[in-house]
Amino acid sequence: MSVTHAPQTADVLARQDPELAEILLGELDRQASTLQLIAAENFCSPAVLAALGSPLANKYAEGYPGARHHGGCEIVDVAERLAVERATSLFGAEHANVQAHSGSSAVLAAYAALLRPGDTVLALGLPYGGHLTHGSPANFSGRWFDFVPYGVDAETGVIDHDQVRTLARTHRPKAIVCGSIAYPRHIDYAFFREVADEVGAYLIADAAHPIGLVAGGAAPSPVPYADIVCATTHKVLRGPRGGMILCGSELAERVDRAVFPFTQGGAQMHTIAAKAVAFGEAATPEFAAYTRQVVANARVLAAALAEEGCVVTTGGTDTHLVTADPAPLGVDGRTARGRLAAAGMVLDCCALPHADSRGLRLGTAAVTTQGMAEKEMTRIAALLAGVVRGTAESARAREEVRDLVDGFPPYPG
Repeated sequence: MSVTHAPQTADVLARQDPELAEILLGELDRQASTLQLIAAENFCSPAVLAALGSPLANKYAEGYPGARHHGGCEIVDVAERLAVERATSLFGAEHANVQAHSGSSAVLAAYAALLRPGDTVLALGLPYGGHLTHGSPANFSGRWFDFVPYGVDAETGVIDHDQVRTLARTHRPKAIVCGSIAYPRHIDYAFFREVADEVGAYLIADAAHPIGLVAGGAAPSPVPYADIVCATTHKVLRGPRGGMILCGSELAERVDRAVFPFTQGGAQMHTIAAKAVAFGEAATPEFAAYTRQVVANARVLAAALAEEGCVVTTGGTDTHLVTADPAPLGVDGRTARGRLAAAGMVLDCCALPHADSRGLRLGTAAVTTQGMAEKEMTRIAALLAGVVRGTAESARAREEVRDLVDGFPPYPG
């Protein structure tokens, strides 16, 4: 599963700016010597890294292929067309915009294409795993639109479909958003499509987290159901940091205009080329096998954490991510994260449904890229629990983590 060659710091950088070259090598060492359990991160391939560091970074390319506002775009036009063709083929979409700089940029463009300031939007509440762009008052979404939050069932932790339908009928939103940064179960896109149709709303799927699993056939696709699908190209998809938007042909022009010129300027052509590389990789049988292993690892990790005493949200996972409350082990999420960081285990905190404290959010995308499987997930859970409880001394645990990751270098060679 792991990528096969180490990225090399260019000799020219080491000669010209040894200080920065040392920083890059330090980050490479940090990634290789600690456990990367952040659900939103992965290791992209050397081919993706090569595209990111290519001369395409030099090119200014406002506009779209064949209709640029700068000369000399004939080569980058080919790169963007290739990325679009690969994205539409991979996800079965009629149209793809690959220029979005991030997942948040993609969501902003989706709102700009469909909504006007003051419109009502129904989305998963922030305490239940909703993203900042789903109505946070600190974000443009919460300032420009009237968000109505839906939640999850108090006992099961799964999305409360009855509440979604009731809120939709009551508030008649212009759009409904389905998607989360911390919801470990598959989303029922057919249900959300049904509710959206009932109240005359657009359906926007924020598939930033599961889109890589969708590419590999390990998760249901929102494309047949949503008017617009927003996604990132990193995470499980294992591409460069960036965003994309998928939609039907009837919304293609509105989406493209919402990206450029409404919310963004020049496209980042080196990143678009790297996205094309990642889409090509994701279309292979090897990537499909990878996504299945990602899910298998997450399920084993969730079960092992529960066995260690953590309260796992929804009782498990369907995806690459696991959310858990470490309180039964004696600490809250923030304290646990600090202890784990000292032991070389890198992960996030997240909101817990129907609780004031913070929990832990873990993902298996990166460790699966390294080649780890079920046995390693059980070991990771035991290490995590020992560190959080305080029964495993930090320095000793750090050595155990280093011993584990030494057997699975992200960039061998």
